[in-house]
Amino acid sequence: MSKHSTTPSERDLIEDASSPSEAAGPDEVTPAGETAPAAVEDTPSRGADIDVVELARERDEYRDRLLRKAAEFENYRRRIDRERREQAEAAAVDLITELLPLLDDLERALEADAGTEGAEAYRQGVTMIHRQLLDLLRRRGVRPIEAVGADFDPHVHQAVVHEPTDRHRDGEVMEELRQGYMLNDRLLRASMVKVAKA
Repeated sequence: MSKHSTTPSERDLIEDASSPSEAAGPDEVTPAGETAPAAVEDTPSRGADIDVVELARERDEYRDRLLRKAAEFENYRRRIDRERREQAEAAAVDLITELLPLLDDLERALEADAGTEGAEAYRQGVTMIHRQLLDLLRRRGVRPIEAVGADFDPHVHQAVVHEPTDRHRDGEVMEELRQGYMLNDRLLRASMVKVAKA
């Protein structure tokens, strides 16, 4: 028998030790002392897919909330701006409405007889005040309503007299008894008028 020959039982032991076990699991140690690698899956993990879908859903939800809040804030800002404009306009209307009787008195003073001594100087002073007041109101958007010769309009005219006549068409404003005024497109005071009746 040769020096290097082995018995069949020794050969079996050597082969068993040098070949990895087919039944070795992931936690079993291989002959080299390493843990057997687990089987690698070809498809991504389902947990990762669920995380991505959940993150996308949350992102869309937060974006939707942000857009809604931005729209609500813009609506709020517009409403506040509109309310401020309306309050300012209402304050202007109140003030101008209180000034109109003063304007009426000035116009009556200008129509008074200037025959007495010193009346002309008085008239010139009143004329200057009247002009300044009209200029002030005009700068604020106040304009008189042109009534005489126009057709009667119940939105801007207040008929106090209907007079039969052959010289005017039916419904024409013959005379203005009190001046009416507009503030931009808003009626401040209707004109008191005499209307022709054919």
